[in-house]
Amino acid sequence: MTSAPYDAIILGAGGAGLMCAATAGQAGARVLVLDHADTPGKKILISGGGRCNFTNMGVTADRYLSANPHFAKSALGRYRPRDFIALVDRYGIAWHEKTLGQLFCDGSAQQIVDLLLTECAKGGVDIRLGTTLGDINHRDGLFHVAGASARSLVIATGGPSIPKMGATGIAYDIARRFGLKVVEPRPALVPLTLGGADVLFRDLSGVSAEVEARTDKTRFQEAALFTHRGLSGPAILQISSYWRHGTPVEIDFAPSADPDWLIQLKRDKPKATLKGAIATRLPDRLALALAERLSGNDSNWGLIPLGDIKDVLLRDIQTRLRRWAFLPNGTEDYAKAEVTAGGISTAELSQRTLAATKVPGLYAIGEAVDVTGWLGGYNFQWAWASGVAAGQAIAGQ
Repeated sequence: MTSAPYDAIILGAGGAGLMCAATAGQAGARVLVLDHADTPGKKILISGGGRCNFTNMGVTADRYLSANPHFAKSALGRYRPRDFIALVDRYGIAWHEKTLGQLFCDGSAQQIVDLLLTECAKGGVDIRLGTTLGDINHRDGLFHVAGASARSLVIATGGPSIPKMGATGIAYDIARRFGLKVVEPRPALVPLTLGGADVLFRDLSGVSAEVEARTDKTRFQEAALFTHRGLSGPAILQISSYWRHGTPVEIDFAPSADPDWLIQLKRDKPKATLKGAIATRLPDRLALALAERLSGNDSNWGLIPLGDIKDVLLRDIQTRLRRWAFLPNGTEDYAKAEVTAGGISTAELSQRTLAATKVPGLYAIGEAVDVTGWLGGYNFQWAWASGVAAGQAIAGQ
């Protein structure tokens, strides 16, 4: 092991850390990456069903949640999705676009990890895996970690989401060690759990439908999935990042329907049952469950012909189907959370370089920071962009 100091030690061999290392290394900096895991890019490997949703064509700063909604603009504006796509293309990695601008590898997520490792190799980056960090100190103008020293230290250890992958909250411990504030972390992009009267919906485990999920002023129209514990699916994962304990989540079960769709169906097909009418827009099991609950769990009520139901009652049913309130009693916690909201406060960091304003040479990037993107490649784009911003700053660019 060389005793000469590095220009930077990067803690974490995930997307942000490897991107930062490659950027700084290729610009001439001597860089060391340390990680306690025995494999780099573990979260990359499991993302997108193993195909890595590596960015999104719709990236804008307003699709990120942070105490400072403007913080991400600088890094995201300087390293855009097209920049990472160009890198992917240079490596001949085939990709495709799914719904809502989400980009995935045609093959394996391993291709993205290999790309990052090759980029690091081009910059002469040293990577040490299976390393216990131990005490982290700053003295004589250098940061000292695991027997190595450097002029700069980058916190890129992510958040505690998916602990089975080895994820921890060490980023926050390190930040506090150097006097940086931390916005209370919480699970994000996570399934919600149901209790009380809503527990009856667990019987619908496996049923999904296109809905609009709302909480406060935030709304997402995508699929929702009923599970044995509550609610999941893209719409629910999205809304979970904004949800707070004790507040309801409203579901519109007919987001694309005309306002008076039941009234019109009554005119066109008066012999159609209420359950049958709802089933024109939703899966049968869900339609039956909703019809029964609309009637106070009377299993026969959903079989009443629409022609026998007064318009005023049908309008009330339409409203209830559009504003069905669930009161989650919690989430499935970090074990099922795709990311962590909160983290190292952006008030402590430079918007341009991700450097700590009060601790020269200290940086924080990626999921460790209080910047959380929507589902669908946004968080990877933040990893790439924040990594590049810090890497360029370390190299003096």
